[in-house]
Amino acid sequence: MIQSIKKSIVMLLLVTAFTSCNQGPTLQTYYVDNELKPGFASFDVPTSFINVENVDLTEEQEEAYNSVDKLNVLTFMKDDTDTEDYKLELEKVNTILKNPKYEELMRGGNAVDGKFVVKFLGDIDNIDELIIFGNAKNKGFVIARILGDDMNASKLMSLSSVLEKADFDKAKLKGLTDFFK
Repeated sequence: MIQSIKKSIVMLLLVTAFTSCNQGPTLQTYYVDNELKPGFASFDVPTSFINVENVDLTEEQEEAYNSVDKLNVLTFMKDDTDTEDYKLELEKVNTILKNPKYEELMRGGNAVDGKFVVKFLGDIDNIDELIIFGNAKNKGFVIARILGDDMNASKLMSLSSVLEKADFDKAKLKGLTDFFK
């Protein structure tokens, strides 16, 4: 009797493990699979990179700043010879972001200058991951993943004014800023 209970528990654990695994592609797997490939560039930026010591933060801004752990950025720089590669990679990212687990917060842009979409994982008051995806046909695309704990969308938006006043080493972001030129 005890053996059959043990076997049942082991089977239940195995079934749970196999059914809980996500077999579909995620932004994390896409990032890891492509960060070292030609045409791609990746950046991992800790929040300590942005020096806010000399900036007066409101309580809301400080809470938002402390809720962010790091920023992962992956870019695909397009040139005239890899139009098909660009279309293929763009379709992969769009397919991943169509997953209903990525909820849309906003979108904008136009067909000439480029488009962007902001999505998130979690719920609006308790975001685990904020995703900013932008693409321009003549440049390529960028995926920025803001990772943290209990992030709040409205509080994160209040950080935009802080970033203008913050001190950070722009030379370390040269590859990323080149993308936006």
